[in-house]
Amino acid sequence: MNTSKEWEAELGRQIRALRLRQNLDQQQLAERAGIALSAVKNLEGGKGATLRSLIQTLRALNRETWLRTLAPAVSISPVQMLKSKAPRQRASRKRGMTSRP
Repeated sequence: MNTSKEWEAELGRQIRALRLRQNLDQQQLAERAGIALSAVKNLEGGKGATLRSLIQTLRALNRETWLRTLAPAVSISPVQMLKSKAPRQRASRKRGMTSRP
């Protein structure tokens, strides 16, 4: 899968399969998700939909985990932590300035 259209079509097939596994028709899924029937048809047909419609549909199908895989928590790798400097604790004195009593 390379193109957006291919991803949309695959996602639509998976949403349709989930809906059918839960023995729901498109109208029932639309009602559960709180979206229009046409939005469900567009999603399943790979014709695109709003991000809100996708989120509501996945939640109605109990697939919030799909959303978490799309936006995982950002973490710093151990290697990156070793490479980064420790945070500064004090300001440095400017060169050429003498301290006054």
